[in-house]
Amino acid sequence: MDLSTPLVMGIVNVTPDSFYKGSRFMSEKSILNVFEKMIAEGVDILDVGGYSTRPNAEFISQEEEIRRVADAIEVILKKKPDAVISVDTFRSAVVRYMVKNYRIAMINDIGGGTLDDLMFETIADLDVAYTLMHSRGNPQTMQYNTNYENVVSDVLLFLQKKLAQLRLLGVNDIVIDPGFGFAKTIEQNYEILNKLHYFKELNVPILVGLSRKSMLYKLLGIDAENALNATTAANMLALSGGASILRVHDVKEAKQAISIFVEYCNQGMDYES
Repeated sequence: MDLSTPLVMGIVNVTPDSFYKGSRFMSEKSILNVFEKMIAEGVDILDVGGYSTRPNAEFISQEEEIRRVADAIEVILKKKPDAVISVDTFRSAVVRYMVKNYRIAMINDIGGGTLDDLMFETIADLDVAYTLMHSRGNPQTMQYNTNYENVVSDVLLFLQKKLAQLRLLGVNDIVIDPGFGFAKTIEQNYEILNKLHYFKELNVPILVGLSRKSMLYKLLGIDAENALNATTAANMLALSGGASILRVHDVKEAKQAISIFVEYCNQGMDYES
């Protein structure tokens, strides 16, 4: 895909317990409705997840995760066979099933290979693009793992080491994600956002997922349902820091932010730098 202009990844959560209730889509009708809305608004990638990764999320089996994601993907591909689909999972068995049975473009792994020892070799074997995200622990424990010597340096080092491992296995289509909200305090999230341009030194595209997260709504004393404006503001900061992909619940607003940012860059600021 052409990343010279930032892309939008739309979130399709096939879960009953994601942190933002506006992104929970369990029925075929609700999945179809959100998918058609995102397509109409210009979404570039659809990120389908069957396991909520919010803090303290409920555990579900691999079989249930596969069922949820497969059902959603079938609905999407029946309507739009050429849809670009990412699967949001940290389990290699889910990856293998989805890539073997469906036309999957990317795997979005919130564990960065730490939650499944077979993840990296599975990605290499299947030759699928991979989003490498920084986190610590699992969805049940990650918020207790926020001790860093220097959060930016520590996250950069983690990503650098994992990138080296992936490349040794022959994986080249890699996107990095610093993991906003995962094993990080509000202050640490903003420190990473402020220094996002440091991550460009890794020479791979940067995905940023800030949409309606607690680092926004808790700071403002609101809730996720009222955090769209805050999300747009944060996304503009991420674009200025070098983000190539925005992972969002609200596609139209993200596309508008990108259009304004690109026009701003065209008037003098060199986006590529």
